[in-house]
Parts: sequence; C-alpha cells; structure tokens
Amino acid sequence: MSSVSPTVPRPGRTRAFLRLVMIEHSVFALPFAYVATLTAMEERDGRVDWTTLLLVTVCMVGLRTFAMAANRIIDREIDARNPRTAGRELVTGAMSVRHAWTGAWIAVVVFLGAAALLNPLCLALAPLAVVPMVVYPYAKRFTDFPQAFLGLAQTMGPVGAWLAVTGHWSWTAVILGLAVGIWIGGFDLLYACQDVEVDRRIGVRSVPARFGVPAAVHGARVCHTVTTALFVWFGLTSHAGVFFWLGVVIVAGAFCYEHTLVRPHDLSRLNRAFAQVNGFIGIALFVCALLDLLVRGMSLR
Repeated sequence: MSSVSPTVPRPGRTRAFLRLVMIEHSVFALPFAYVATLTAMEERDGRVDWTTLLLVTVCMVGLRTFAMAANRIIDREIDARNPRTAGRELVTGAMSVRHAWTGAWIAVVVFLGAAALLNPLCLALAPLAVVPMVVYPYAKRFTDFPQAFLGLAQTMGPVGAWLAVTGHWSWTAVILGLAVGIWIGGFDLLYACQDVEVDRRIGVRSVPARFGVPAAVHGARVCHTVTTALFVWFGLTSHAGVFFWLGVVIVAGAFCYEHTLVRPHDLSRLNRAFAQVNGFIGIALFVCALLDLLVRGMSLR
C-alpha cells in the first residue's frame, strides 16, 4: 500500500483573497451607508435612484476591500506571532503579498472609478477617504487608541453616501457617520480584548493592552451608549417616523444583550457578540429605516 498522503488542493487566488478581506463583514458598514443614501434621496425628491445606490455599494465594498487587504498586508508579521491569527492567508502562504497588493489596488481603482461616476465632489474627496484606511493598521504601533482611527475611517461611509446623492455637505450625515464610527470602535475594543496577553508580549498597543480588559469593556459600553444617543439625534434631525424609532429601540436592546455576553472576566462568548449581534444591529436598523421611509411616501420607482 502506498504511504503517500493525498495532496490537499489550495484555494484559488480569488477565493483566498475574499477570505483574506472577510468580504462577508461588509454587512457591518453597508446598511448604514444605505440608510444615509436613502434618507438623502427622500429629502431630495422622494425617489430611489437605483444607479446611485449601486455606485454607493461599489464604493463601499471597494474601499472596505482595499482597507482590509492593506490591514492584512501591513500586519502580516504581527499576525504570524499571534496564535489566533497565525492561520491567516498571508501567514500560511495561501495568498502571496504580491497578489494581495494586486487585489487591493484593483479594489481602490474600482472605488475611485465609482466615485467618479457619482459626482465631481465625490471624486475629489475619494483619495482622502483612502488615507485613514492605511493609517489605521499602523496606529497600533504608535498609540494606545487605534480604535479611534478605525472609528474615523468608518465615519466616512454615511457621509460619503450622502455626498453621493446630494453633492453637498450635511451635518445630518455626520451625526450618522459618528454613530457608526463610535459603534464600530466600541466593538473593536471588545474584539481586542482576546489578544491582550499576546499584544503585551509582542508590543502591540491597544486600550486593553495598556489599561486592561475591564477598562476596554467599560469603554465599549460608553461607546455604545453614545452610539444610541447619536441614532436618536439622527432620527430627530432627519424627522424620522415610528418605524425608525422602533429600530433604535431594537438596537438599544441588542447593545444591552451584547454587553451581557461580554464581561470583564468572561470573554467566552465574545465571538457571538462580535459576529452575530453586531451584524444584526446593522441589518435591523436598516430594515426599520427603510420601512419608515416607505411609509413616509418614498417611491421605489
């Protein structure tokens, strides 16, 4: 009998790249870009512009894909020293750095192309949106508050979506953007708690590594309280109706549930809080906001 082990096929480059950038996590940011887009359309003429909505989607996915790829490339040596991340594609060799950069630059070109098709202001500001996506991976090397840079990067999604529709600045969009940025920064505080011992050993800086897990958990609670308040403020400034307020109540309940799952001395249910609850929050608020806009007379044609 042959003792030769069967060869395990390696995933294709496209599949490996999609796993590298965790494309499924677009669910965290896309719903809020859609809320901003549709609210701006309702204020403009009460009609959905499907072409603009598609281009906003392309912009969001393109920029997020670039950001995740750049993050993985820049952090590959750190990932290799952390048992939790040692199985990532750039560490194992399932994806080469050259191919990862190729995918990243394709994504950013797609983002810029979609921005150009939206309006001149979006194209002019698009390169500025790329900068925080590259700065964030380096932040953990020079500050104990890298989540602030992540939050700043995420704030731009709703703001850019509003600009895509109207072509001008809106403080209403900024309120929603801040809500999203603080929300994501808050749950990244929780996510960083699982690496606190490794981060301290290899010199990666973060709130839990510097101040401890309890401080990070309490900081996340503050972030999510502020997020809820900002959703309320957004609802008031956009003259939201009953379904949007129902969505805010659901989101507040989800935050409370999330923080029963993650406690300073019990991180065993962290993955459920990160993936399931946070994914639910974005989808729930979007569905409620969409129902609210439709009830208020927004036309899908």
